[in-house]
Amino acid sequence: MKFTVADLLDQLSIDAPTSTATLAKTLKLSNNNEKQTLDLALNALQRLGVIDHQEDDGIRLGGHPDLIEARLRCSSKGFCFAIRDDGGDDIYIRDHQLNHAWNGDRVLVRITRDGGRRRSPEGGVQCILERSTTTLIGQVERQDNQLLAIPLDDRLLTTIRLPDQDAEHLPEDPPTSLVEVRVDRYPVAQYAAEGHVARPLPLNGGAAADRDLLLTKAGLHDRPAAPRSSGKAPSAKGRVNLTSQPALILRSWSVMDAPELPAIHVEAHAGGSRLWVHAPAVSERIGAGNSLDLWLRDRGEAICLGETWQPLLSASVNKASRFGVGNSSDAVSVRMDISAEGDLTDWEFMLSTIQPAASIQPDHLKAVAQRKPKARTVPAVLKPIKDQLSQIETVLFCARCLTEGEKRRGAIQLNLKPPALDALGDLVWSDPSGLRHRWLDELDVADPQSILQPLLRAAHRAWGLHATSLDLPAIQLLRGQPDASVLTDVAKTAVALDLPLELDDDGSPSAIELLDVIAKADQRRVLEQQLSHAFPDNSFVSVSEKAAVSEDSDNAPESQEATEAVSTTASQTPLTPWTCAALRYVDLINQQVLVSLLQDGKDRPTVRHKNRLALGQHGCADNLTWPLFTASQEDKLRSVCTDRFVQRLNSRRRQGQELERDLIAMVKARSAEPLVNSEVMGQISGVQSYGFFVEVGDTSVEGLVHVSSLNDDWYEYRSRQNRLVGRKNRRTYQLGDAVRVKVIKVDVLRNQIDLEVLPDLTSTDAAGADGHAPITVMLSDSI
Repeated sequence: MKFTVADLLDQLSIDAPTSTATLAKTLKLSNNNEKQTLDLALNALQRLGVIDHQEDDGIRLGGHPDLIEARLRCSSKGFCFAIRDDGGDDIYIRDHQLNHAWNGDRVLVRITRDGGRRRSPEGGVQCILERSTTTLIGQVERQDNQLLAIPLDDRLLTTIRLPDQDAEHLPEDPPTSLVEVRVDRYPVAQYAAEGHVARPLPLNGGAAADRDLLLTKAGLHDRPAAPRSSGKAPSAKGRVNLTSQPALILRSWSVMDAPELPAIHVEAHAGGSRLWVHAPAVSERIGAGNSLDLWLRDRGEAICLGETWQPLLSASVNKASRFGVGNSSDAVSVRMDISAEGDLTDWEFMLSTIQPAASIQPDHLKAVAQRKPKARTVPAVLKPIKDQLSQIETVLFCARCLTEGEKRRGAIQLNLKPPALDALGDLVWSDPSGLRHRWLDELDVADPQSILQPLLRAAHRAWGLHATSLDLPAIQLLRGQPDASVLTDVAKTAVALDLPLELDDDGSPSAIELLDVIAKADQRRVLEQQLSHAFPDNSFVSVSEKAAVSEDSDNAPESQEATEAVSTTASQTPLTPWTCAALRYVDLINQQVLVSLLQDGKDRPTVRHKNRLALGQHGCADNLTWPLFTASQEDKLRSVCTDRFVQRLNSRRRQGQELERDLIAMVKARSAEPLVNSEVMGQISGVQSYGFFVEVGDTSVEGLVHVSSLNDDWYEYRSRQNRLVGRKNRRTYQLGDAVRVKVIKVDVLRNQIDLEVLPDLTSTDAAGADGHAPITVMLSDSI
């Protein structure tokens, strides 16, 4: 089918009717077969109550309050849940209620049984809005005289029927390749899914083959080429000339096609800092709604593949937007005043022209950190940037102030960087936008992009406040609250490890309280890993309604009361990213709204008024008594920030995040392959009833010691202490313990490493009752 149900519903609204002919034209349906498919879809949706189709009045979206939009998430055990977009309780879907929906599909669900205190509501899939799987990776098998593709992803609870000519791809023993299968027909009623083998995928073809395999698994390997468009040049009208300002480019990424990042300039101001953030003017080069813009919407964001990138922008636009040292470039800028406590006190947005003075690399920051404070000589690596050394110190001061301010306002920062493996390439560096993780990365003064993170977050908070005060549409990042049950589990583990933590009657301390205790523990890394599971996935949300900022925010920022109001609001405002438009389409949309404000916004009620209102300045909304845009301009801005489109951006983001996690896991597993049959020391990073996980080697790759391999005793799992305890010899395996293990097997495809625990032969303890020497349990002092 040329369109999905989600595509169809995107063209409809509750208020304005749409004709069938208009729908066919918008969806680019030309022949009769495609138009008949549209009619079938409309009839089915009308029966479900999703749309209201009247021959004379056209087609409207129905209310359908009993139908809930959700994303299907299945497990390898066959349990499926519909994850609601509105944040409500997950809905359990029994296998006979799936109606052929697969893991990851967007669906409409009807609740059939309400939930209870300890029971999720149950429901059934009524309609599949959008399929997430068009190709999959699997192996070819012959079962009951039928040729089938068995998906490698065991969350896809299905098989694909293949034509007989694909028998040539039946695997050898042992298998040396997998296959990419394209779905030709999804299952309908009693008819099974059908597909064909598109190509074989080698299992041991090197790093490039591994990346291709993971891209294929994520469905991101065969994306359409960019349209022939170099973009338009930004307008010179109304730009502020900042070419005399010695702006710095903070960059850790080394791959040539990595996205362009903002430049910054910081200077001391009123005991704190005055910070400029200059973002590449990408949005001014992209015409909203043209072929290039639609291509970018489908891509969603740039994806880092370690040693290479799958960029968001086309090559021509990326080149035109790139900042170069000594080159004059167009930018979208914000000037912010930051107090010594890390509070945002004032700001002003502007279109500008800049000329960066230097590019700061990791080697520069390492040399700055190692240089003695009063040293008169300048190391060779710092000589190209010697004129910027004082500004670098001011940048570090500003970043620390902002970071401490965020922590004081409740931000959670974890130090869980990927291992420094060459094969990970650019993935070892911090994501400058700070959106890679569900938490904030700890500040690393040797990583330029880690320093850039808090600076960009301040710019994103400033635009969130400014857009809200002017009632402008925006897409914001919503961070969910940590899971109290996971926090309780971490707290129980901390108490079992004799860490200084006191639990109240509820037994649920805050994440900040746990971090204070964990930071001083030898088991910090493994405890932070466990704590990281408490944070739900971040998601983007559309904001089109005016929100109340603060009753005190109407005051001028120069007063103490206004400063406190702005600071308080800034801590409560979700991030509204706009500075990394070469990295994410969300930033591009928000930057388009910002540029529209500065270029098209009415800065005076009529042309007869001489005094103009600076629409980029903080507090300008207090003096605004007229509409900012015409009705058509307003509708155009708000038409992009729709809930359904934001859901698609969230799907693209999840795809990229899963691909990144899979890539890191595969690289770590590849690094563990040489350890097979080797004996290594490791640290227990997780304990479950079926065994315990151990981090081994310098890469911190994680393997499993299954409880069935502990044949010296019968071990019972004590969840409160997060440990396994032998019934006879009382031997314990607990989170953070150091153990000696043997690497038995490495499964790179499933990222599984099997380990076997070994006795500590250096132990001086007496042998246990079974004659085996007990394993010494010790705490690692090197995390």
